[in-house]
Amino acid sequence: MEPLRSNVSSSHQFFILNGFHELGALRPLLFIPFSIMFVVSLLSNCLLLYVIVSQRSLHSPMYVLIGSMACIDLSLPLFFVPNMLLSFLFGWRGISLTGCLLQMYLVHLLLAFQSTLLLWMALDRYFAICTPLYYHQRMSAPRFLKFVVPLVIRNVLTVSVVVVLAGKLPFCFSNVIDHCFCEHMALVELACGSITVNNLVGLISVFLIPVLDFFLITASYIIIFSSVLTSGRSGGKALQTCVTHIVVIVVSLVIVLIAFLSYRVRDSLSSALRVFFSVLYLLFPSCFNPIIYGVRTAEIQQHVLKMLKCR
Repeated sequence: MEPLRSNVSSSHQFFILNGFHELGALRPLLFIPFSIMFVVSLLSNCLLLYVIVSQRSLHSPMYVLIGSMACIDLSLPLFFVPNMLLSFLFGWRGISLTGCLLQMYLVHLLLAFQSTLLLWMALDRYFAICTPLYYHQRMSAPRFLKFVVPLVIRNVLTVSVVVVLAGKLPFCFSNVIDHCFCEHMALVELACGSITVNNLVGLISVFLIPVLDFFLITASYIIIFSSVLTSGRSGGKALQTCVTHIVVIVVSLVIVLIAFLSYRVRDSLSSALRVFFSVLYLLFPSCFNPIIYGVRTAEIQQHVLKMLKCR
C-alpha cells in the first residue's frame, strides 16, 4: 500500500499537450490551415448570427435553432484553437490539471449540445410538416421547454460525471498528453490507477447523448418522409426544408465515426493522423454548418446576398 500512496501523492498537476509531435520542425506549418479554418468559422458564424438577429422575418423557431447552433459553432473553437495555434507557433504546450479539466468540460458539453440541437431541429421539422396546424402552439416556449429541459439536464449531468471522475484519477506515470487539447481518453490513459469506471462511463455517455440523439433524429425523419409520401400532398417543398438538416447530420456523423474509429484502430494509424481526425471532428463542423445553412436555406441566403450588396 505504501508505494501506491507515494504514487498518488506525486500525481501530476501540470501537463504537456504534445499533439503532432511526430512532425518535428514541420509542426509550425500547421498554424496556416488551422488558423484559416478558425477565421472562416468565426466570420461565417458571426455573419449567420447577425443575419438571424437583425432580420425580424427570421425570428421563427427554426431560425432561432439555427442561430443557437451558430452560437455553439462560434464558441467551441474558442476553447481550444487559440491555445493550439500558440502551441504551433511558439511551443506553448503547458496546461494545468484544473485548466485541462475545465477545457475538457466546456468542449465536451458544447459537443453534447451540438448533437442535441440537431435533435431539436428534427423535432421542429416534425411539428412543421406532420402537424402544421398546431406548429406554433407546439413550438411555443412553454410547450417546447418539455423537450429542452430534460436534454439540458442530461447533457450537463453526463458531462459533469465524466469530467469529475477523470479529475479524481492519480496521474503519476507521465504528464505528456498526445493531443492538442484535453480530450477525455487522451488524459485518462495517463492515469496510474484503474480506469475501468472511466471507460465505462465514457462509453455510457456516448450512448446517452450522440447515439440516442441520432436514433431519435432518424425516427423523426422516417416519420416525416412517411407522412408526406402517404398523405398524397406535394412533398417537394416540405421535404426540401429537411435537406439542409440531413446534410449537416450526415457530415457530422461521418466525422464522428472517423474520429471514434481512429482511436480503435490506433495500430493502423499514426499518432498525428489520429490527432488530426480528432481536431477535425471539433473544428470542421464549425466551418461547415454556417456555410451549408447559408447556401441551402433560401431565406438566409437572400438576406446575406442583400446585405453584401448594400455594403
